[in-house]
Amino acid sequence: MASQEDQLHSFHQSLSAVLGSSPVDAAGASLMESRGGQVDHGDVDHVDVEEYGIHTTKVFRNPAVPILYEQALKNEAGSNITNTGALVVRSGAKTGRSPKDKRIVFEESTAEDVWWGPVNIKLDEHSFLVNRERAIDYLNTQEQLYVFDGFAGWDPAYRIKVRVITSRAYHCLFMHDMLIRPTTAELEAFGEPDYVIYNAGCFPANRYTEGMTSATSVA
Repeated sequence: MASQEDQLHSFHQSLSAVLGSSPVDAAGASLMESRGGQVDHGDVDHVDVEEYGIHTTKVFRNPAVPILYEQALKNEAGSNITNTGALVVRSGAKTGRSPKDKRIVFEESTAEDVWWGPVNIKLDEHSFLVNRERAIDYLNTQEQLYVFDGFAGWDPAYRIKVRVITSRAYHCLFMHDMLIRPTTAELEAFGEPDYVIYNAGCFPANRYTEGMTSATSVA
């Protein structure tokens, strides 16, 4: 199997062949140097997440795909690039949606709008706050994090702004595909998100927190 350095160099060459030049970000700034296919992080945007109780200072905001590839290959064991250029990673024990671990926080303003039952399972606000605090505690143990700011919904009149904070590069890459990517101008004017997702999937929930049935919590 090729070394990670060889894979990065191959990835750089493949992208250069497709684009006709070094990979570029949305603003057109070069992201990769020719030496060894290493990504140049000089133009990467960073963001302060102190307002969420997260004190990690190195936080990549909407990094370009080559940077996320590099970060995954360097920092996540088992990550590789296939012969088609796709990034392959190990997600851990849970590889699906964990539908039985999904919860919806019960609160009065929306209580009548949810079809409660075995699919939409209630979670009280206190348990949600306990789980969120555990997620924040875990994110605070990380030397670097990734933030993706994007839109859910295409129409500017109805779309919502979503911020995802995660410890794994491939999760940020996943959201790069799942959400609508803002333009450079939209990202600069993004402001406060409507929703914030704390992705701490590498850290288990406390099974003894009321409402939990496993070490996985999606709420």
